[in-house]
Amino acid sequence: MSKPTRPPQLWRNPVHWLAFGFGAGTLPGAPGTYGTLVAIPIFLLLADWPLWFYITATALCFLVGIWLCDRAANDLGVDDHPGIVWDEIVGYLISMTAVPAHWVWIVAGFVLFRLFDIWKPWPIRQLERRVHGGLGIMLDDALAGLFVVVILQAAVRLPILAG
Repeated sequence: MSKPTRPPQLWRNPVHWLAFGFGAGTLPGAPGTYGTLVAIPIFLLLADWPLWFYITATALCFLVGIWLCDRAANDLGVDDHPGIVWDEIVGYLISMTAVPAHWVWIVAGFVLFRLFDIWKPWPIRQLERRVHGGLGIMLDDALAGLFVVVILQAAVRLPILAG
């Protein structure tokens, strides 16, 4: 199978443009990392809103992402094109649910999310292998985000760190 390339219509097709994280997924080397970086300003825009709004916006991004990633993957003929990074954006937003918008937590969330997204511990790897299409693309990153939010919430509540 040939190596996936950037879709030529990326800049003209809004579905591909969003799926590729506003173009971040086209950067060479580590598209998932670039996609996660794109999520940081989105997190900062949402962080000051009430928690119910943050969760609702993140859930909507997840649901839209199922369709978006499925459509982009089908258009490109690749099950999970590495340039599709909408899933990383949403996974990071899940990671940062109810986490303070302070640079220490932003960096910790970034590092932990990238670690879990790359490592894919059980059951993330099994889901990635068994669930395909847009849901499969989104689900492994959402689950990685859930792993991270549990860790970050525990850390935020530690008296030594919360002080």
